[in-house]
Amino acid sequence: MFSHVMLGASNLDKSKQFYDALLGALGAKPGFTDPKNRTFWRHAGNTFGITAPINGEPACFANGGTIGFAAVSPEQADAAHAAGVAAGGTTCEDPPGWRGDQAAGGMYLAYLRDPDGNKLCLLHRPPKAA
Repeated sequence: MFSHVMLGASNLDKSKQFYDALLGALGAKPGFTDPKNRTFWRHAGNTFGITAPINGEPACFANGGTIGFAAVSPEQADAAHAAGVAAGGTTCEDPPGWRGDQAAGGMYLAYLRDPDGNKLCLLHRPPKAA
């Protein structure tokens, strides 16, 4: 359904460091910066990017918006969360943990905000039993 996700960033170097750490913990290679000074990460058929806003206004976060990144396990979600916080992110919402009834398809969620305040969620959804 989605071709990519792009977020505005106020400090591209700081944001690249943050996303290199966070997405690296999910298995992505470091981002690459194109001639227009946009940085992209490509992993598992997905593309995520950051850029200075084209309109010249300051970058800001969406109220009520969340970007979700898939994790293969709760441990990977925790590692990415810790890497993001260590690289300048901040925790938000409830602490990382299981939400909902695991037997009924619960999810492991770990929320944090990037250096510009964008809300991110690291999500592990266990495979359904056959």
